[in-house]
Amino acid sequence: MTDMNGRLPRGGDAAAAAKRKHAGVTRRSLLASAALLFTASGAGAGVVTKVLPWKPNEAYPVTPVVPGGYLFFTAQEAAIVDAFVERLIPTDDLGAGAKDAGVTTFIDRQLTGPYGGHDWLYMQGPFSDKPLPSQGLQSPLTPRQQYRSGLAALEAYCKANYGGRGFVELKGDEQDKLIGAMEKGEAQFQGFSSRMLFSAIYANTMEGYFADPIYGGNRDMVGWKLVGFPGARYDFRDVMAKPNQAYTLPPVGLQGRAAWGGR
Repeated sequence: MTDMNGRLPRGGDAAAAAKRKHAGVTRRSLLASAALLFTASGAGAGVVTKVLPWKPNEAYPVTPVVPGGYLFFTAQEAAIVDAFVERLIPTDDLGAGAKDAGVTTFIDRQLTGPYGGHDWLYMQGPFSDKPLPSQGLQSPLTPRQQYRSGLAALEAYCKANYGGRGFVELKGDEQDKLIGAMEKGEAQFQGFSSRMLFSAIYANTMEGYFADPIYGGNRDMVGWKLVGFPGARYDFRDVMAKPNQAYTLPPVGLQGRAAWGGR
């Protein structure tokens, strides 16, 4: 191929021309192919409104907890945990407390699952006697063992120090004082760390009160309503164009709600 003066193009110019020609053909071919594909298949964008585009928990199925009865706790243990969590988050004018929100049921079901046996954690040791704060739990005891032994030790301590009364029978201020001593590790339980039991119940109470209701706690989403958390709602187009305005839509759980897309 020659130029207008009949000269052959230089090597670099020829390569550039060939490259431009190749790139142009490829680009046009690609666009034409894409257009043909969309025309033949009838593909197009869809707008989803007022209906979930997937089934709840499709990727990671969760069996909703059904309230009623206990799978791990005995009746006495459940009563102790009920009384304990109610002192941590009591029912008041702001809403239901931990007991009424189903936190004891949440803990019970967690203890029957992988969490209760630390099935997904390395549990072969060694365990530090003086762990750093960053090292987390340092104990060969699983959560099930902590609750079973810890609650028995708590009950024995109460009966030995409160005239034969168990934890449930103590007055509210007595329970609060004892819980405070457990938090500091000052209550000396026989054969068990009072601070370990406090830490376990406290952490699980916070989890149960603010977890999705599908796990048994946070009944009626009372925890989310308390802090204004919208839950698992995935579509916020209704409010994105309204900055600095209070969010008033009700929270949505993993199972959705009947009017999740209501405007």
